[in-house]
Amino acid sequence: MIEVRFHGRGGQGVVSAARLIAEAAILEGKYVQAFPEFGAERSGAPIAAYARVNDEPIELHSFIYHPGVVVVVDRSMAASKNTISGLASDGSFVCNFEGSPGEIRTKLGFDGNNVKVGAVDATGVALKSLGRDFPNTPMLGALLRATNIVGMESMVNVMSAKFKGPMQASNAAALRLGYEGVKFA
Repeated sequence: MIEVRFHGRGGQGVVSAARLIAEAAILEGKYVQAFPEFGAERSGAPIAAYARVNDEPIELHSFIYHPGVVVVVDRSMAASKNTISGLASDGSFVCNFEGSPGEIRTKLGFDGNNVKVGAVDATGVALKSLGRDFPNTPMLGALLRATNIVGMESMVNVMSAKFKGPMQASNAAALRLGYEGVKFA
């Protein structure tokens, strides 16, 4: 089972990202759970969202306390120590960050362990491809590259059903740019 925790701020599409992963996994015949966690529902407030994906039915019904993957959508949270809470020692940490993944590895104290650290300028990708700061789509691309949680084709199919017209092509481009642009250390 792959368990993912997303961190971001209200309005950045963190909850949508967890749902999109779940929908793509369903297309592949997998079992899923996707759910949010937030306090005051307001734009800009810190939130988390979760996704579980498995080839077998999921009988666990709790928050994800020890995720195998953490995805940080909000650039200002990239080096925040609370985002790594409970991350599996052999997990993956993928964040929206302009710098190198090695820099994040050092800032978060991952040096000398087996955590896979990925960084992509998702904000820059979103501004370029979507014309707005919605970094969730490029971060989904980075997540796919880091984990193979679902296939690119499944994610594109789900996004094509959600978005129409120019937004469909823009989101597909943002997804691919996030996938291609993520660097690992």
